[in-house]
Amino acid sequence: MFIPTTKEELIALGWNSLDIILVSGDTYIDSYFDGIALIGKLLLSKGYKVGIIAQPETTGSQCIMRLGEPNLFWGVSAGCVDSMVANYTALLKKRRTDDLTPGALNNRRPDRATLIYTNLIQRFSTKKRPIILGGIEASLRRIAHYDYWSDKIRRSILLDSKADALVYGMGEKTIIELAQKTKNAVDWTDTKGICYLSNEKPRNAIELPSFEQVQKDKDSFIKMFNLFYKTNKIQSEEQLFQQHSNRFLIHNPPQSPPSQDELDSYYELDFERDVHPFYKKQGKVKALETIKFSICSHRGCFGECNFCSIAIHQGNKIINRSKESIINEAKKLSNKPDFKGNISDLGGPSANMFGMNCKSTKKNFKCEKNCISPNVCKNLNNSHFELINLLKELRQLQKIKNIFIGSGIRFELVFSDKQNGIKYLSDIIEHHVSGQMKIAPEHISRQVLKAMGKESEYSVLDFKNEFYKINKKIGKKQFLTYYFIAAHPACYEADMIQLRNFIKKDLKINPEQVQIFTPTPSSYSTLMYYTEKSHLTNENIFVEKSLKKKREQKEMITK
Repeated sequence: MFIPTTKEELIALGWNSLDIILVSGDTYIDSYFDGIALIGKLLLSKGYKVGIIAQPETTGSQCIMRLGEPNLFWGVSAGCVDSMVANYTALLKKRRTDDLTPGALNNRRPDRATLIYTNLIQRFSTKKRPIILGGIEASLRRIAHYDYWSDKIRRSILLDSKADALVYGMGEKTIIELAQKTKNAVDWTDTKGICYLSNEKPRNAIELPSFEQVQKDKDSFIKMFNLFYKTNKIQSEEQLFQQHSNRFLIHNPPQSPPSQDELDSYYELDFERDVHPFYKKQGKVKALETIKFSICSHRGCFGECNFCSIAIHQGNKIINRSKESIINEAKKLSNKPDFKGNISDLGGPSANMFGMNCKSTKKNFKCEKNCISPNVCKNLNNSHFELINLLKELRQLQKIKNIFIGSGIRFELVFSDKQNGIKYLSDIIEHHVSGQMKIAPEHISRQVLKAMGKESEYSVLDFKNEFYKINKKIGKKQFLTYYFIAAHPACYEADMIQLRNFIKKDLKINPEQVQIFTPTPSSYSTLMYYTEKSHLTNENIFVEKSLKKKREQKEMITK
């Protein structure tokens, strides 16, 4: 069943009221790839009556209050993408399209959607139920942060929204705990994985430099972010706090990650894998084409590229689904009446991280090192063996013709796995590529790669040579496409010229996928962009901030 989004559905279900109402900046696709749908279905499975209001109109009460008011709380998310990233290009031009909006026009998601929706609820609600923020926009803006679109340090989104609490990270275990405590009228402020505001300074907590300090002093901002990132990375049990004027942002320790059984149970909930009929009649939703017949095998990423926020939101540890759960989902998909035989993607943030994690058996082992840069750590279990076997079993299923790997593949992991890496790559090339394989080297300049956190003893040229060598061996003619980034911190024009020459001479392609770096909240690359300092050495680094010159950097390799 779909989670209700209209009054008529509530009447049909015999529900007089809802326990929880979820509000999203995306249209409602009933799929676990839609965070609001996953949270909603999980709450339903625990016995709560849940409704969803997707992309509400922001001019009055008719839309936001159409399901009434919840008995427990409102849950608010900007959607799967930060609303400012969704609405603007790196050159600050308004995007015309939105794949998560019916009709694909970018006309339904407001700027700073979390704030707009929260303020809308506060304006028209009479019962004043708690408002809980969640999703990636709230998660990455939970402490004082640099905002590229206003070019200033902004307060925690909790202060600006005046919401009651914020769930950071993936949120499943946290939201269930909050729902139980709210239902039982129990104090919820000790819940892991949340932030809230207090008038009192907490005891025995780590103090981050205050909002006023980091707003004025870039070195204080660097200190704040390093403390924040470290406690998130090592799953610290320490509570953090940050003063904002006369109030204190309390940042509880991270929620414990789900076990494999728990993760399986989330993805095995009953999803329609379609757009809710109420929104479907408003137009085609392009994102559905990508996710309808895709399977998520794991979450998290230990790659920790400095421009990426996955580690801050999903975590830097890989949490796998079981092989049985993935195979059962593939069987269910193959029985769908509109299934054409193709699984469009199997993977997670980095497809070949499935089954990989630290081998250390030390109790309470806390490590601050990067697992794969500049070298693959000797403590990393980097074997592709488990993934090779999973793909083999999936290929043997009836009704499934193709299983494609659309997620990125980290070639450092392929080459560092001396026993199974090339075997995995050969299997991918032979069975799981549809003419083209996408990889993301990002750049080739050593100083730029270092700033990106993507230094490696292996090069994109090594991967290219191995890719075409395997294709020749198995008699296939397939191609590589490459993803590059321009205007990243530490990237001069000379670095783009070096990249252009490499592309022409060594890759022999005309690159199509080149993106200008966008400073998104809570990443180390954004820290470098704002402070113009290396987070590793505190030395000054070059940062291109002219929009004109950013565009010129991109055009150096696209024209």
